[in-house]
Amino acid sequence: MLDVQGLRKEYGELVAVRDIHFQLHPGDVFGFIGPNGAGKTTTIKMLATLLEPTAGTATLNGIDIVRYPEEVRPLLGYMPDFFGLYEGITVTEYLEFFAAAYRIPKAQRAAIIENVLELTDLTVKKDAYVETLSRGMQQRLCLAKSLVHDPILLLLDEPASGLDPRARIEIKELIRELGAMGKIVLVSSHILPELADFCNKIGIIEKGELLVWGAVDEIVAQLQANRVLEIRPLGEPEPLIQRLEQEAHVHGVETRNGSLYVHFAGGLEEQADLLTALIRDGFRIAAFREESLDLEDVFMQITKGEVS
Repeated sequence: MLDVQGLRKEYGELVAVRDIHFQLHPGDVFGFIGPNGAGKTTTIKMLATLLEPTAGTATLNGIDIVRYPEEVRPLLGYMPDFFGLYEGITVTEYLEFFAAAYRIPKAQRAAIIENVLELTDLTVKKDAYVETLSRGMQQRLCLAKSLVHDPILLLLDEPASGLDPRARIEIKELIRELGAMGKIVLVSSHILPELADFCNKIGIIEKGELLVWGAVDEIVAQLQANRVLEIRPLGEPEPLIQRLEQEAHVHGVETRNGSLYVHFAGGLEEQADLLTALIRDGFRIAAFREESLDLEDVFMQITKGEVS
């Protein structure tokens, strides 16, 4: 478990990170969302024990990151936004170097490196020189070196930055797989579609303050008091609008692009009853679905567009 407790970082009068709290468990993939300058990288560096907090701390499996950084480091893998790749060495040699740095016994390194290469789909490039790799493969290699010591926490700072569409999809699939393996994965980004597909929890940070965090579905439910149903009728919409306005759970109907958008206060049972009643009354319905907020909607509702 990762338990972040009042983490704060000040640079003179500037408060870069303002007393943030959250908890993550094995299998959580946490999307850390915020604009550039919001405090994402500063937070990640503190969790990675590379930057000392002004106040607060975090514990990983009960170990305090401020008091015992040397004990925490073997438990975490850190992938920075910008990272160095040493020229003149192969992919395998690069991973062997980091395996040695993590004090993995020499007899175990070959098998571990082979497994990590297979996981990150780099086996075919094991003898290639690192400087010849594409940007996407370099990102995967940096992730691979963060995995050689089998950490329980992965801190990924903008892992899809600068990648082409195919490489982005591959990185997202890999992150989803790491979560399924039971690792805690914290992924920072300011590009929301990157996170929507694979994060089960999110935190939104702005101007150093964590505005909201938790399960995506729970946050959406808090923001969306009334459900919005999209109903696409066959034929003229006016009779259906008049019928809908008679329903107790309906609090307004809008028409857009041939569909009716119904503000609906009922739950799933009431939705099913409504659809059954409309069909029974002779209305021909081509589409009936609940429209839900996506991460962009959530972000725009919560944030104010401010940076430190």
